[in-house]
Amino acid sequence: LPGVFVHSVQLGSSEGADRNAGFFGNVNNQIDSVCESLSAIEELQDGVNLMGFSQGGLFLRALVQRCPAIKAKVLVTFGSPHGGVARVPECNSSDDTLCQWMRQLASKGVYSWYIRDHVIQAQYFKDPERIDQYLQYNIFLPDINGDLEERNESYRERILALDKMVLYKFSEDKMIHPAMSPWFGFVDADGNDIPVQNSAMYKDDWLGLRGLDEAGKLSMLSLDGPHMHIGEDVIRDIVAEHFGASEKAVPFYVQD
Repeated sequence: LPGVFVHSVQLGSSEGADRNAGFFGNVNNQIDSVCESLSAIEELQDGVNLMGFSQGGLFLRALVQRCPAIKAKVLVTFGSPHGGVARVPECNSSDDTLCQWMRQLASKGVYSWYIRDHVIQAQYFKDPERIDQYLQYNIFLPDINGDLEERNESYRERILALDKMVLYKFSEDKMIHPAMSPWFGFVDADGNDIPVQNSAMYKDDWLGLRGLDEAGKLSMLSLDGPHMHIGEDVIRDIVAEHFGASEKAVPFYVQD
């Protein structure tokens, strides 16, 4: 898209600090910080198209819900755990020190006070056998998914205000479990899949997903291959398909 302003969200002052923030920190604080910084960018004031990769797509969706200064038009996410994860995500390599450290800490108890406040992946962990603890102790996902009894109606309004929401999952994803999470699906305590259409979130339209779907603005698509294996040509085609027709909206990218 020639002449289009593109902004990549960065949480740290360097590449290393930014990657560290993908494992350790408080997602709620990070989203508040990103909201404040993006609100000050003049080129984003007339509306934005949003693209998020892996957990970045989940956080970007939370930004849409929580940041009224961002006038989101199109949201596209790839392999993003919108429904949460029932297992702590795997590491791409045994040499990935940050990821291995995250998994070691998470193994000590994702709902313990320190881990839940400081390990990013614990903040979207949802144990299907301990839903009561998830609702009581998880500091992030129950709120943005409307799982709590007191729901923020503005979240639904901002999702419904989207022109389009496009959710991609990967056919051979071993990183995100359950595999239906990128489509807001999950599993029950016995491990049975719960498609989002069978969930109370969708049926009662807590987040506006059913409203988007009935308006033809929600797409759930699949890409062949493992988690986040996307060719450059595929990305170009997706950008052209979902962003190309919007003249005033401005794409920016959030990475994992």
